[in-house]
Amino acid sequence: MTTENKATSIRFENVSYIYSPDTPFEKRALDCINTEIEGGVITGLIGHTGSGKSTLVQLMNGLLKPTCGKVYVGGRDIWEDPKKIREFRFRVGLVFQYPEYQLFEETIYKDIAFGPSNMGLDEAEIKARVLESLDFVGLDASMLDKSPFDLSGGQKRRVAIAGIMAMRPEVLVLDEPAAGLDPRGREEILGGVHEYQRRSGSTVIIVSHSMEDMAKYADRLLVMKGAEVIKNGDCHEIFAESETLTSIGLDVPQITRFMKALAARGVDVPADIFTVDEAAAALLPLLRKEGGASC
Repeated sequence: MTTENKATSIRFENVSYIYSPDTPFEKRALDCINTEIEGGVITGLIGHTGSGKSTLVQLMNGLLKPTCGKVYVGGRDIWEDPKKIREFRFRVGLVFQYPEYQLFEETIYKDIAFGPSNMGLDEAEIKARVLESLDFVGLDASMLDKSPFDLSGGQKRRVAIAGIMAMRPEVLVLDEPAAGLDPRGREEILGGVHEYQRRSGSTVIIVSHSMEDMAKYADRLLVMKGAEVIKNGDCHEIFAESETLTSIGLDVPQITRFMKALAARGVDVPADIFTVDEAAAALLPLLRKEGGASC
């Protein structure tokens, strides 16, 4: 997979979106958003239900058009020429929540190949992309001739995600990709997405309610509340403000709460730790110093 021209950013300039305007059902889903999603990293999009996350991601590839304001992908206003909006839908691949319900072809191969085929690629390139994306999601090529409807729920979801990856979008957006899965299923899907981003250099945006998943896989976080973006920064910066997150109905990773509790009891540990690996690195020297653990 090539990495050239993949670090594509997305910028929102004074973007608002209103559902059912000028009706009794009018609802302002986004209110004057001004923010940028950095290219070439994984950004976690977090916020309470109804904060505007799903609306924001649908604006990224033109499924929705802003009521006002502009959305820029790689520095280009995606609605500058409405006739070219299809181009941006290939550049920004969107995986909806529970994408397995969108499978429809008779074989796994055909389902994954559907997007690349619509891009007008030749058969050799399509096959290469199908095999590559299948590897990212951890499925074996021996399954390609099987029906996707014979798979488990988690496997179906991986096939659906592979179908978007096969188009090699500059930006991959996933709305709750691990929703409803057990810990192993979450690891398989999010681990595959993480590997995909590292190898492709593309921009990845993950909508999630799991702070543990965000701590483990995201480089940056964008926090939404009440139709607005209230925070945009790296994970250390955002999780360090645990009181702010709690006040809007979110949480911090359990290991962060644990380390803060230790710090409050006088233990000399950083309070801005949010992964188990970081906690282990901080605690092991203390344990060895006190004779509580051996090398």
